[in-house]
Amino acid sequence: MNAARREFLAGERPDDVLMFLADEAVTNPDALLSIGEATDRGVVLVVPGENGRAAFESAVGTDPMTFAGSAMGTDGTVAPDCTDGECPSAHADEPAEDHRVRFVFAFAEERNEEVGGLYAEGEVVHAYAACSCGTTYSDRWVAGDRPIPEE
Repeated sequence: MNAARREFLAGERPDDVLMFLADEAVTNPDALLSIGEATDRGVVLVVPGENGRAAFESAVGTDPMTFAGSAMGTDGTVAPDCTDGECPSAHADEPAEDHRVRFVFAFAEERNEEVGGLYAEGEVVHAYAACSCGTTYSDRWVAGDRPIPEE
């Protein structure tokens, strides 16, 4: 895992956004490798906020804040490294490939004791995922509460 993604997931880059784009979600994933980090299923980019929002919209054809707003209504689980998730629409008898994350958009919010709750505990990572089945869902957690996998 590169330093930018590790720092983002630790809540140290609140002005940046993270996006994961599965290979099947974009036309030319190799073109993103010059600015992103390859994973086994796609590419992860950590970029400054405004540039990241524009890049996300360009890559997936959806405004990231509109996407986040629609995903916010459904709770799910996004992996701590933001490259996978557990779709809330998945059923145990379905093949796993029916519910694969196509893309994730995430940002971190700085600690805010005045707001309370999670926000008083530390920096909060907000992650929004789109599943191959069409379901969109959201997750959030205090940075550092979920172990970041070693790669």
